[in-house]
Amino acid sequence: MPSGSPPRPRLNRDRVVRAAVQLADGGGFDALSMRKLAEQLGVVPMALYKHVADKDELLDEMIDRVFAEVEVPDGCGWRTAMRERAAALRAALLRHPWAVGRMETGTPGPANLRHHNAVMACLRSEAGLGFRAAVHAYSAMDSYIYGFALQEKTLSGDIPAEARRRGAVVADRDESYAELYPYLLEVVYELSRTGYDLAQEFEFGLDLILDGIERLRSEFASS
Repeated sequence: MPSGSPPRPRLNRDRVVRAAVQLADGGGFDALSMRKLAEQLGVVPMALYKHVADKDELLDEMIDRVFAEVEVPDGCGWRTAMRERAAALRAALLRHPWAVGRMETGTPGPANLRHHNAVMACLRSEAGLGFRAAVHAYSAMDSYIYGFALQEKTLSGDIPAEARRRGAVVADRDESYAELYPYLLEVVYELSRTGYDLAQEFEFGLDLILDGIERLRSEFASS
């Protein structure tokens, strides 16, 4: 090390995981390797294994960091809490698209466990749902949030332009397409004209889920 250079921060588990998240945010988890991570941290690859056993354990730690970013509000009513939690989870997955499809895999860490416990507590205590109804509600919400995140990850960044491109492809193929697929062409035309607000679509679908949970609450209260 050249004279006068600041000392390199001591390698620890936190630094390893933070660097891994940063690399995955830039290139995806599949492109992350222990060798690249070691280069990023300025160490030899074997040094990493003092802090994580393997890439699977590293992924568990990275997922736990994502869960730590998602708060489940308390004391604001179940519907507000679940809405804010859903928005925070979607935002976290937008920041960390590599985590889409991996959030419920592996061995859960402390933030992961706290998060799941808090959601169940909200549904059981705040919403007043029975156990089975709470499980159904939790599953429906996460299926929607994770599914939307996957769609958002794969959709074109410019949906109106993509709609215009597809409309042109259809128009060039055959005049009968307009008769065969009138509703599809309507979608293409309208989206190319008005655009597609992903945040608005997310809120619309989320309201459907929350309205369904409200009906569950009413059924549970009257049973």
